[in-house]
Amino acid sequence: MIRRTMAEFDINAGLQHVLKRIELALQSRPKEINAPKPLLVAVSKTKPVECVIAAYKAGQRHFGENYVQELVEKSQHPDILAQCPDIKWHLIGHLQSNKINHVLKLPNLHMVQTVDSEKLANKIDAAWAKLQPTPSEPLRVLVQINTSGEDVKSGIDASAAPSLFKYISANLKHLQPVGIMTIGAYGFDYSNGPNPDFVALMQAHRAICEANDMPPDALQVSMGMSNDYDKAIEMGSTIVRVGTAIFGHRAAKA
Repeated sequence: MIRRTMAEFDINAGLQHVLKRIELALQSRPKEINAPKPLLVAVSKTKPVECVIAAYKAGQRHFGENYVQELVEKSQHPDILAQCPDIKWHLIGHLQSNKINHVLKLPNLHMVQTVDSEKLANKIDAAWAKLQPTPSEPLRVLVQINTSGEDVKSGIDASAAPSLFKYISANLKHLQPVGIMTIGAYGFDYSNGPNPDFVALMQAHRAICEANDMPPDALQVSMGMSNDYDKAIEMGSTIVRVGTAIFGHRAAKA
């Protein structure tokens, strides 16, 4: 899956352009939004190891993968292990129960962004407790919310998100729920106004903060991708997941 040659794309220039746009979007964020500066997660889906290393050498540290198999291959690749010692991996795609152990044992796993049920959370919690040395730090997770209502998208309903967040916080000592995420519908036309997926996620953010007596800046919000991360930042996103703007367009599936 990852044995492709490196595409003719200036990754350093792409990364610097994204970082500048993040700064500009941050300046446009309304002052009443109490949220930290966004973390950039570079999405290296389908891109070869050389692209990850190039972005790392340009200063990027957080990387996201959609597919478990690709995360398994890249995170354990000898070149990445040798040249990217401080890399931090995020799983941003759906995690099936039978793949939990494959993911949790990987080196430099930083966060699982796609926890969408008590059942999945329980299994991750139990697996992390078994796989990590005692005592271990809890695994950072995000509650994934399906804000668009599309059947093909994973995620819990927004109305149920506060209870899932509270359940993880109160009952699963090996997990640290640090925020929420959404994928949202693709290709929203911003001439029609604010993105309803972003609006819904920020409403869930507010509900979770109120239910758990948390300040707004204590709860991460992962929303926004290459086509709309600046709009997401303006609305309060603290994690943006950007791929093509850094690495170039992905080859079409055959």
